[in-house]
Amino acid sequence: MRKILLELSYLGGAYAGFQVQKNAPTVQQTVQDALEALLSQRPPLTGCSRTDAGVHARRYYAAFPTESPIPVQRIPAALNFHLPKDISVLGACEVDEAFHPRYDALAKTYRYRIWLPASRNVFEAQTSFHHPRPVDLQAFVRLAPLFEGTHDFCGFAGSGGSVKSTVRTVYRCRAFEQEGMLTLEITGNGFLYNMVRAIVGTMVYASHGKLEPEDIPHLLETGDRRLTGPTMPPQGLYLRRVWYEGDVGRMMREDCPDEAPGEAQT
Repeated sequence: MRKILLELSYLGGAYAGFQVQKNAPTVQQTVQDALEALLSQRPPLTGCSRTDAGVHARRYYAAFPTESPIPVQRIPAALNFHLPKDISVLGACEVDEAFHPRYDALAKTYRYRIWLPASRNVFEAQTSFHHPRPVDLQAFVRLAPLFEGTHDFCGFAGSGGSVKSTVRTVYRCRAFEQEGMLTLEITGNGFLYNMVRAIVGTMVYASHGKLEPEDIPHLLETGDRRLTGPTMPPQGLYLRRVWYEGDVGRMMREDCPDEAPGEAQT
Protein backbone atom coordinates (compact mmCIF):
# COMPACT_ATOMS: atom_id res chain seq x y z
CA MET A 1 0.00 0.00 0.00
CA ARG A 2 1.30 3.45 -0.93
CA LYS A 3 0.16 6.90 0.19
CA ILE A 4 0.14 9.57 -2.50
CA LEU A 5 0.11 13.29 -1.75
CA LEU A 6 -1.51 15.47 -4.41
CA GLU A 7 -0.83 19.15 -4.92
CA LEU A 8 -4.06 20.71 -6.20
CA SER A 9 -5.13 24.09 -7.50
CA TYR A 10 -8.78 25.01 -7.90
CA LEU A 11 -11.34 27.74 -8.36
CA GLY A 12 -13.98 27.29 -5.68
CA GLY A 13 -16.85 29.22 -7.23
CA ALA A 14 -18.72 26.13 -8.45
CA TYR A 15 -18.21 24.12 -5.26
CA ALA A 16 -19.67 24.00 -1.74
CA GLY A 17 -16.17 23.89 -0.27
CA PHE A 18 -13.65 21.05 -0.21
CA GLN A 19 -15.35 18.53 2.05
CA VAL A 20 -18.01 16.18 0.68
CA GLN A 21 -21.59 17.43 1.11
CA LYS A 22 -24.77 15.42 0.66
CA ASN A 23 -26.56 17.65 -1.83
CA ALA A 24 -23.92 19.89 -3.39
CA PRO A 25 -20.78 19.42 -5.52
CA THR A 26 -17.46 19.71 -3.68
CA VAL A 27 -13.79 19.60 -4.60
CA GLN A 28 -13.21 16.41 -2.58
CA GLN A 29 -16.05 14.60 -4.30
CA THR A 30 -14.88 15.71 -7.75
CA VAL A 31 -11.29 14.59 -7.15
CA GLN A 32 -12.52 11.26 -5.77
CA ASP A 33 -14.61 10.81 -8.93
CA ALA A 34 -11.43 11.29 -10.97
CA LEU A 35 -9.50 8.86 -8.76
CA GLU A 36 -12.24 6.27 -9.19
CA ALA A 37 -12.15 6.69 -12.96
CA LEU A 38 -8.36 6.26 -12.94
CA LEU A 39 -7.93 3.51 -10.33
CA SER A 40 -11.25 1.63 -10.67
CA GLN A 41 -11.69 2.10 -6.93
CA ARG A 42 -12.70 5.05 -4.74
CA PRO A 43 -10.01 5.65 -2.10
CA PRO A 44 -10.54 8.00 0.85
CA LEU A 45 -9.09 11.47 0.25
CA THR A 46 -7.76 13.49 3.20
CA GLY A 47 -7.33 17.24 2.70
CA CYS A 48 -5.12 19.79 4.41
CA SER A 49 -7.91 22.27 5.11
CA ARG A 50 -11.67 22.60 4.99
CA THR A 51 -12.03 25.49 2.57
CA ASP A 52 -15.52 27.00 2.55
CA ALA A 53 -17.97 27.34 -0.32
CA GLY A 54 -16.65 29.69 -3.00
CA VAL A 55 -13.10 29.81 -1.60
CA HIS A 56 -10.20 29.01 -3.94
CA ALA A 57 -6.82 27.34 -3.48
CA ARG A 58 -3.57 28.07 -5.29
CA ARG A 59 -1.80 25.15 -3.60
CA TYR A 60 -3.86 22.60 -1.69
CA TYR A 61 -2.65 19.20 -0.48
CA ALA A 62 -4.65 16.00 -0.22
CA ALA A 63 -3.52 12.40 0.30
CA PHE A 64 -4.97 9.01 -0.57
CA PRO A 65 -3.88 5.35 -0.13
CA THR A 66 -3.59 3.07 -3.13
CA GLU A 67 -2.19 -0.24 -4.26
CA SER A 68 -2.04 0.93 -7.86
CA PRO A 69 1.37 0.49 -9.57
CA ILE A 70 0.95 3.68 -11.62
CA PRO A 71 4.24 5.66 -11.39
CA VAL A 72 3.71 8.71 -9.20
CA GLN A 73 5.03 11.07 -11.89
CA ARG A 74 2.23 9.98 -14.23
CA ILE A 75 -0.60 10.56 -11.75
CA PRO A 76 -1.07 14.34 -12.28
CA ALA A 77 -1.63 14.11 -16.03
CA ALA A 78 -3.78 11.01 -15.66
CA LEU A 79 -6.03 12.66 -13.06
CA ASN A 80 -6.24 15.95 -14.96
CA PHE A 81 -7.70 14.03 -17.89
CA HIS A 82 -10.72 13.19 -15.69
CA LEU A 83 -11.02 16.54 -13.87
CA PRO A 84 -12.99 19.67 -14.87
CA LYS A 85 -11.08 22.77 -15.96
CA ASP A 86 -11.48 24.51 -12.59
CA ILE A 87 -9.47 21.83 -10.73
CA SER A 88 -5.89 20.92 -11.60
CA VAL A 89 -3.36 18.48 -10.14
CA LEU A 90 -0.03 20.33 -10.10
CA GLY A 91 2.08 17.49 -8.71
CA ALA A 92 2.19 14.25 -6.74
CA CYS A 93 4.64 12.43 -4.51
CA GLU A 94 4.76 9.39 -2.25
CA VAL A 95 4.71 10.10 1.48
CA ASP A 96 5.02 8.06 4.64
CA GLU A 97 1.91 6.16 5.66
CA ALA A 98 1.71 8.21 8.88
CA PHE A 99 1.74 11.56 7.05
CA HIS A 100 -1.41 13.66 7.51
CA PRO A 101 -1.94 16.69 5.23
CA ARG A 102 -3.80 18.65 7.92
CA TYR A 103 -2.19 17.66 11.23
CA ASP A 104 1.38 17.70 9.88
CA ALA A 105 1.03 21.23 8.49
CA LEU A 106 3.24 23.78 10.24
CA ALA A 107 1.41 26.82 8.87
CA LYS A 108 -0.91 28.03 6.14
CA THR A 109 -0.89 31.19 4.07
CA TYR A 110 -4.09 32.80 2.80
CA ARG A 111 -4.66 35.80 0.59
CA TYR A 112 -7.74 37.97 0.29
CA ARG A 113 -8.02 40.19 -2.80
CA ILE A 114 -10.18 43.32 -3.15
CA TRP A 115 -10.69 45.09 -6.48
CA LEU A 116 -10.95 48.82 -5.72
CA PRO A 117 -11.70 50.72 -8.99
CA ALA A 118 -15.27 51.83 -9.66
CA SER A 119 -15.59 49.68 -12.78
CA ARG A 120 -15.81 45.92 -12.46
CA ASN A 121 -12.87 43.88 -13.69
CA VAL A 122 -14.47 40.97 -15.55
CA PHE A 123 -11.19 39.04 -15.55
CA GLU A 124 -10.94 39.20 -11.74
CA ALA A 125 -14.63 38.88 -10.87
CA GLN A 126 -14.39 35.22 -9.83
CA THR A 127 -11.24 35.59 -7.72
CA SER A 128 -11.64 38.95 -5.97
CA PHE A 129 -14.27 41.04 -4.21
CA HIS A 130 -15.29 44.27 -5.93
CA HIS A 131 -15.36 47.12 -3.39
CA PRO A 132 -15.66 50.46 -5.23
CA ARG A 133 -16.12 52.55 -2.07
CA PRO A 134 -13.14 54.75 -1.07
CA VAL A 135 -10.64 52.93 1.15
CA ASP A 136 -7.90 54.53 3.23
CA LEU A 137 -5.04 52.43 1.87
CA GLN A 138 -2.48 53.70 4.37
CA ALA A 139 -4.77 52.79 7.27
CA PHE A 140 -5.43 49.35 5.78
CA VAL A 141 -1.71 48.64 5.43
CA ARG A 142 -0.95 49.89 8.98
CA LEU A 143 -3.65 47.69 10.49
CA ALA A 144 -2.39 44.37 9.11
CA PRO A 145 0.60 43.77 11.45
CA LEU A 146 -1.60 44.41 14.50
CA PHE A 147 -3.06 40.93 14.07
CA GLU A 148 0.33 39.23 14.34
CA GLY A 149 1.17 37.19 17.41
CA THR A 150 -0.69 34.66 19.55
CA HIS A 151 -4.23 35.77 20.37
CA ASP A 152 -7.67 34.43 21.13
CA PHE A 153 -9.43 35.10 17.81
CA CYS A 154 -12.93 34.14 18.96
CA GLY A 155 -14.12 37.65 18.09
CA PHE A 156 -13.12 36.98 14.48
CA ALA A 157 -14.69 33.53 14.12
CA GLY A 158 -17.93 32.57 12.43
CA SER A 159 -20.67 30.82 14.37
CA GLY A 160 -20.50 27.64 12.30
CA GLY A 161 -17.22 26.31 13.68
CA SER A 162 -16.60 23.96 16.59
CA VAL A 163 -13.05 23.82 17.99
CA LYS A 164 -11.49 23.11 21.38
CA SER A 165 -9.51 26.34 21.41
CA THR A 166 -9.87 29.64 19.57
CA VAL A 167 -6.25 30.67 20.25
CA ARG A 168 -4.18 30.92 17.10
CA THR A 169 -0.76 32.34 16.18
CA VAL A 170 -0.43 34.65 13.20
CA TYR A 171 3.20 34.69 12.07
CA ARG A 172 2.84 37.38 9.45
CA CYS A 173 0.06 39.68 8.25
CA ARG A 174 0.74 42.22 5.52
CA ALA A 175 -1.31 44.25 3.05
CA PHE A 176 -0.32 45.80 -0.26
CA GLU A 177 -1.98 47.44 -3.25
CA GLN A 178 -0.97 46.98 -6.88
CA GLU A 179 -2.75 48.35 -9.93
CA GLY A 180 -6.11 48.60 -8.18
CA MET A 181 -5.95 45.26 -6.38
CA LEU A 182 -5.71 45.44 -2.58
CA THR A 183 -4.36 42.22 -1.09
CA LEU A 184 -4.05 40.94 2.45
CA GLU A 185 -1.65 38.03 2.97
CA ILE A 186 -1.73 36.23 6.30
CA THR A 187 0.29 33.25 7.55
CA GLY A 188 -0.60 31.40 10.74
CA ASN A 189 -0.47 28.04 12.47
CA GLY A 190 -4.21 27.63 11.90
CA PHE A 191 -7.37 29.60 11.23
CA LEU A 192 -10.87 29.55 12.68
CA TYR A 193 -14.04 29.35 10.63
CA ASN A 194 -14.34 32.60 8.59
CA MET A 195 -11.41 34.09 10.56
CA VAL A 196 -9.53 35.57 7.60
CA ARG A 197 -12.69 37.00 6.05
CA ALA A 198 -13.67 38.58 9.40
CA ILE A 199 -10.20 40.11 9.81
CA VAL A 200 -10.41 41.63 6.33
CA GLY A 201 -13.93 42.89 7.03
CA THR A 202 -12.70 44.58 10.20
CA MET A 203 -9.82 46.18 8.31
CA VAL A 204 -12.19 47.49 5.64
CA TYR A 205 -14.47 48.75 8.41
CA ALA A 206 -11.52 50.61 9.97
CA SER A 207 -10.35 51.97 6.60
CA HIS A 208 -13.73 53.71 6.38
CA GLY A 209 -12.97 55.48 9.66
CA LYS A 210 -15.30 53.36 11.79
CA LEU A 211 -12.44 51.98 13.89
CA GLU A 212 -9.02 53.22 14.93
CA PRO A 213 -5.79 51.15 14.88
CA GLU A 214 -5.65 51.25 18.67
CA ASP A 215 -9.06 49.51 18.74
CA ILE A 216 -7.64 46.27 17.33
CA PRO A 217 -5.92 45.06 20.55
CA HIS A 218 -9.16 45.78 22.43
CA LEU A 219 -11.18 43.76 19.90
CA LEU A 220 -8.76 40.85 20.24
CA GLU A 221 -9.00 41.05 24.03
CA THR A 222 -12.79 41.29 24.32
CA GLY A 223 -13.54 38.55 21.79
CA ASP A 224 -16.94 40.05 20.97
CA ARG A 225 -17.90 39.27 17.36
CA ARG A 226 -20.53 42.03 17.45
CA LEU A 227 -17.79 44.67 17.69
CA THR A 228 -15.70 43.50 14.74
CA GLY A 229 -16.32 44.04 11.04
CA PRO A 230 -18.44 41.98 8.64
CA THR A 231 -17.45 38.65 7.14
CA MET A 232 -16.26 39.36 3.61
CA PRO A 233 -17.63 37.35 0.65
CA PRO A 234 -15.79 34.11 -0.17
CA GLN A 235 -14.67 34.77 -3.75
CA GLY A 236 -11.78 37.03 -2.70
CA LEU A 237 -10.16 34.37 -0.49
CA TYR A 238 -7.75 31.66 -1.50
CA LEU A 239 -5.33 29.32 0.19
CA ARG A 240 -1.92 30.29 -1.18
CA ARG A 241 0.26 27.57 0.31
CA VAL A 242 0.78 25.11 3.18
CA TRP A 243 4.04 24.64 5.05
CA TYR A 244 5.46 21.23 5.99
CA GLU A 245 8.75 20.02 7.40
CA GLY A 246 10.95 17.09 6.34
CA ASP A 247 11.07 15.72 2.80
CA VAL A 248 7.58 17.00 1.96
CA GLY A 249 8.46 20.50 3.11
CA ARG A 250 11.69 20.53 1.13
CA MET A 251 9.86 19.42 -1.98
CA MET A 252 7.27 22.18 -1.55
CA ARG A 253 9.93 24.85 -1.01
CA GLU A 254 11.77 23.76 -4.14
CA ASP A 255 8.52 23.94 -6.04
CA CYS A 256 7.49 27.30 -4.58
CA PRO A 257 10.49 29.05 -2.95
CA ASP A 258 9.46 31.55 -0.30
CA GLU A 259 10.24 32.50 3.28
CA ALA A 260 9.53 29.96 5.99
CA PRO A 261 6.79 30.61 8.59
CA GLY A 262 9.30 31.28 11.36
CA GLU A 263 11.20 33.74 9.17
CA ALA A 264 7.95 35.56 8.41
CA GLN A 265 7.82 37.02 11.90
CA THR A 266 10.74 39.37 11.24
